[in-house]
Amino acid sequence: MNNLTFVRGDRAPETLDPVSRQILDAGSGTSIFDPVLCELACRWFCPPGGVVLDPFAGGSVRGIVASRLGRRYVGIDLRPEQVAANRAQGAALCREPMPEWIEGDSLHVRELAAGIEADFVFSCPPYADLERYSDDPRDLSTMPYPEFRARYGRIIANTLMLLREDRFAAFVVGDVRGPDGFYRGFPWHTIEAFEAAGARLYNEMILVTAVGSLPVRAGRAFATSRKLGKTHQQVLIFCKGDPVRATAACGDCEFGEIAPAEADAEGEGEEEIAA
Repeated sequence: MNNLTFVRGDRAPETLDPVSRQILDAGSGTSIFDPVLCELACRWFCPPGGVVLDPFAGGSVRGIVASRLGRRYVGIDLRPEQVAANRAQGAALCREPMPEWIEGDSLHVRELAAGIEADFVFSCPPYADLERYSDDPRDLSTMPYPEFRARYGRIIANTLMLLREDRFAAFVVGDVRGPDGFYRGFPWHTIEAFEAAGARLYNEMILVTAVGSLPVRAGRAFATSRKLGKTHQQVLIFCKGDPVRATAACGDCEFGEIAPAEADAEGEGEEEIAA
């Protein structure tokens, strides 16, 4: 089973925590969204036992980690092969509450996830046309940037309609260059879309990514264009409603280990996460 998630890393498997190793083993072993970021996002910004809604579920990791932390996860992705891969990995690694992946166009998230009252929106959207994921004309990564931006904003607005009042949302984004070499301003366009939909920017974190071969690639590009390489993405945290009440809904900050799946199979690892 191929791991189709699109945030790549260069860490050796033996350096990862048990849950991350299990995710790698269930996939191709080459590409996962950062599980530590998922853990922090869920523990800091989603109430215990809450519902996580992900309109761009292009990988299994957010669902697996949310499940392991006792949150119900509902993710939507356009590609049937990605949804199938997510479900297979979730079945191999998760316990109740089992993550749910829905195949469909996130523009119609209100119909696809009808009845969901989310406590946290957490996602990583396509970075415009930086990487093309399919030939489906509904796929955002196939669209010219003005069309991408308009549809992206509608998806955010529809998703936030399913988010409870006084709750947080988090998107992981990174800027991308247009054909002319200039940055498009994708993080700022994300902020504009959220604020137009009624959620204001509350926090920003920087996710430092693996350097890998960037020095070699950036060195060549810099010599000919003066373009600098990037080793980070932005984690934008928004609040719908009152951040004081949203914080109160999240309760005390959680700390502790995520029990390995092997321990669960033996009836162990069921201890409560220490607050």
